[in-house]
Amino acid sequence: MSGHSKWATIKRKKGANDAKRGKMFSKILREITIAAKKSGGSVDTNAYLRTVVAKAKAVNMPQENIKRAIQKGTGELEGATYEEITYEGYGPGGVAIFIEGSTDNKNRTSAEIRTIFSKHGGNMGEAGCVSYMFEKKGLISVSKAGATEDDVMGAALDNGAEDMSVETETFDIVTLPEHFEKVKTALEAKKFTLVSAEVTNVPKNYVEVSGHTAKSILNLVDSFEDNDDVGNVYTNADIPESELTD
Repeated sequence: MSGHSKWATIKRKKGANDAKRGKMFSKILREITIAAKKSGGSVDTNAYLRTVVAKAKAVNMPQENIKRAIQKGTGELEGATYEEITYEGYGPGGVAIFIEGSTDNKNRTSAEIRTIFSKHGGNMGEAGCVSYMFEKKGLISVSKAGATEDDVMGAALDNGAEDMSVETETFDIVTLPEHFEKVKTALEAKKFTLVSAEVTNVPKNYVEVSGHTAKSILNLVDSFEDNDDVGNVYTNADIPESELTD
């Protein structure tokens, strides 16, 4: 369980800085469009769309922007045609890097991703070279404020959660992807405060890095995230919390 909670902690610490990125809105809007294109424009029947719309609302995205992104996905409005992409490779210290995104020009994006790998001491690999090192999981972090361990654990496990860990400020819950919505809804019904909730790729094992190597990996991830076509970057780097907030 410790590996799952470690990933949640890393994402929260890094997210404090990522939230300030000006490109956040455009990336979320693209996710909404793709979700609507794949499984329809209704949040009632499209769980993926429901999750992305919730992410948009969490950063105070205007409802009109969300609506237009959905309409582009369903074809009601014209827009660029995006296809989903993944890239894999290794960063400094042999750390695995797994990238998800979308593009309207795969050749351009592939070249840009390969260049970013090279500039930061990494190597882009073939499809499948590191993806097996990650597994899809639902991660939900509940604030300890106004919540007890027994109450949160009861609500989570009764609705299909796999496990829960107690962290400094949160209770971190892990679910199978298919149980994520049910567990999240149950926790919200209990009026618990959710710090974060998402289906993500979690490393099966970690590579400990620190100092210059850790900073190089963080710079590499930042460079990927600055790319308009990159949606999510996953790594199995175990980086000290102090270096995540520098």
